[in-house]
Amino acid sequence: MVFRNDALAGRHIVISGGCGAIGLGIVKKLMAHGASITVNDILTDQQAADRLSENGIDLSRINYVKADLTDTDETDMLVKTARERFGPIHVALCHIGMVIPKPLLEYRADEWDETMAVNVRTAFLLGSVASRSMLEDGIKGHLIFTTSWVADVPWPEIGPYNASKAAMKQLMRSFARELADKGIRANAVAPGIVSVGLAKQQWDTDPTYRARAQKAIPLGVMQPLDSVADAFLFLCSAAADYMTGTVLLVDGGCSLYPMDDA
Repeated sequence: MVFRNDALAGRHIVISGGCGAIGLGIVKKLMAHGASITVNDILTDQQAADRLSENGIDLSRINYVKADLTDTDETDMLVKTARERFGPIHVALCHIGMVIPKPLLEYRADEWDETMAVNVRTAFLLGSVASRSMLEDGIKGHLIFTTSWVADVPWPEIGPYNASKAAMKQLMRSFARELADKGIRANAVAPGIVSVGLAKQQWDTDPTYRARAQKAIPLGVMQPLDSVADAFLFLCSAAADYMTGTVLLVDGGCSLYPMDDA
């Protein structure tokens, strides 16, 4: 995507799950366009530094904060630490997520609870705390949630994940509806089957998954990480300033798939 290299200059962006496979691509893209970024994850400082460095990210230009965002106190700490380092928060990316791939009827209740805590509770807590900080600092800020095409088209054997992304979509719209008159916007990015992380691992090792996924992508190839990062770049930029309550679907057409047998 062609944006000026300073398109995000002066913007402080906080991202949860920023050391994951997709998060790293987002961080790298936003930094390349001038943003100051506070990266959150649950890795140790050294593990995070290693992973960020391995992906060509300049550690001197980011603020890494280890925090478990299912915990209210740690979420408060993240936002407080972020503001102390880079000042008011302009954009909060509620990005962290997890999935346990297996048939729905094999899920245990504790696995359901964990999925909802990591995918939905963290988004609610970070969205809430970041919004309050924006109001305190007089910032017309932006919350951006990472949902998925499976929020609307259920993918087999990740039922709780499907449900969590649908919940996140409505959470985003609720933030957008309630905070619009306060100058705070909320939107979401919904990627498809991205060619990194667990999806790539399953693609490479599970023939049944690969056959289903190949059929599910009308454009014919797994989604490049850069296409996801470009969507976040657009939403974080001034080009998206009149958008709120919207899901930016960037899925290669996966949501067109009728989910018949592979």
